[in-house]
Amino acid sequence: MHRVCVTGAAGFVGHHLVRFLKQQGFWVRAVDYRPPEYDTPADECWWQCDLRFLPNAVAALAGVESVYALAADMGGMGFISQYHFEILMGNSRINQNTAFAAGAMGVKRLLYTSSACIYPENLQLETDVAGLTEADGWMGKPDTAYGVEKLMSEELYTRLAEMGKLKVRIARFHNIYGPEGAWTGGREKAPAALCRKVAEAKRNHNPNVEIWGDGEQTRTFCHIADCLAMLYGLMQSDYEKPLNIGTDRLVSINELVDIIAEAADVEIIKKHVAGPQGVRGRNADLSQMKRVLGYNPAITLEWGMGELYRWVEEQVYASN
Repeated sequence: MHRVCVTGAAGFVGHHLVRFLKQQGFWVRAVDYRPPEYDTPADECWWQCDLRFLPNAVAALAGVESVYALAADMGGMGFISQYHFEILMGNSRINQNTAFAAGAMGVKRLLYTSSACIYPENLQLETDVAGLTEADGWMGKPDTAYGVEKLMSEELYTRLAEMGKLKVRIARFHNIYGPEGAWTGGREKAPAALCRKVAEAKRNHNPNVEIWGDGEQTRTFCHIADCLAMLYGLMQSDYEKPLNIGTDRLVSINELVDIIAEAADVEIIKKHVAGPQGVRGRNADLSQMKRVLGYNPAITLEWGMGELYRWVEEQVYASN
């Protein structure tokens, strides 16, 4: 049986990926520095394996043929806009150790999950923006240290592949969302955070929902099921360059809140407050992804946000 290691397996995408890979028939080792909040069907679970330390990385990658390298210290804009040094330092060490271990332990294929945060800030200054193509990655400086580190690690794994050590695939995520992820505590991303705020407004019969900034900042959002299908397709492909993984439907944060409120069947009042907003607009050009993978994201934002809202609402009501 093909043996796979998933690092960052306690995270949102990671634990969904472990489940997905088991459904495809793989033997899976799940690795993280902490246990997950949700059940995992992994064959081996290493929940005290901090990849910032090289011996841990070497041990974790021993005896596996493929690696999905998801491990990272990350969160939503409220988190990555504050802890620049910690993110840059810790994530650099994780990926340097993972790259070394993959080469040393004879891993055959590795997929690194990068981010749309690598794209230059100067290409994302307007709300109505063209889709970012993979070639835009080196056209300027990213807006956060998180993006800088992701770009650096893309280069690290690319150079490792050039040495003939292993095959490398690079996925650039554009705002992946879905149930069973962070929804409170400071590391949650916009879809889950806004679902929580709407659920709390509904529960408390208080229609006010706080939104950071004017709410006109724009993004695209990709459901976890579509993400996993594209991720798996990329790993199996022969494509060696970075590839956007996401959707290309551009919506404002105000529009996203309206979609959530409709799913909640509640009327809300938007209260715009000061807070980190990230770039003004970010869109994904998926033309290369469609050529390489022959895939079209299938889950609509309305259906996906409805699913996420119902799950978050359950958590909100269960926590009080």
